[in-house]
Amino acid sequence: MTEENPEITSLNLEFPVWEQVFTVNPLIIVGTRELDNSADFAPKHMAFPLGWKNYFGFVCTPRHNTYQNISRTEEFTVTYPKPDQIVITSLTASPRCDEGTKPVLADIETFPAADIDGAFIKNGYLFLECRLLRIIDGFGENSLILGEIVQAHADHEMIRTPSLDDNENIYQHPLLAYLSPGRFAVIEKTQAFPFPVNFKK
Repeated sequence: MTEENPEITSLNLEFPVWEQVFTVNPLIIVGTRELDNSADFAPKHMAFPLGWKNYFGFVCTPRHNTYQNISRTEEFTVTYPKPDQIVITSLTASPRCDEGTKPVLADIETFPAADIDGAFIKNGYLFLECRLLRIIDGFGENSLILGEIVQAHADHEMIRTPSLDDNENIYQHPLLAYLSPGRFAVIEKTQAFPFPVNFKK
């Protein structure tokens, strides 16, 4: 807190910033192949496009099978779930049994990717097939996994089209967001961003 900004409080960096305030994040499910060729899925919220082209990245840890599988196969899938899939998304985070498996995944409907050896969670709205570009370690206990999108698919009702206003599209087909730490939201009401005149990305 300062005299100039009495409403501002400095955070204690002995604890993660991201656990002290809420932030809005996407919520995705990353799919990989296990050593026995079974599909593994895990939810991630530190995930994002890498620039304006077809690249995608997310944060993971070497302790997780997701990281280990991608290191070995050099490919992964991304499913963007719909709001009514919040329970399924949560179940993909279930702990593994003593033998290292996730039995709960057997009851989740999936479908295969087209160009890579992977699978998606059925009934999502955006599906990305990615090949590994690189893994950057060293963010504390975490790593950044970077991939190139080699195929992408979407629920046809969710694709932007000139015949339907963007706001109406989102209202009719709400989006799921993760409010870190530990909450989620359904986005259905939006407004156009007020870009300055002659703004360029």
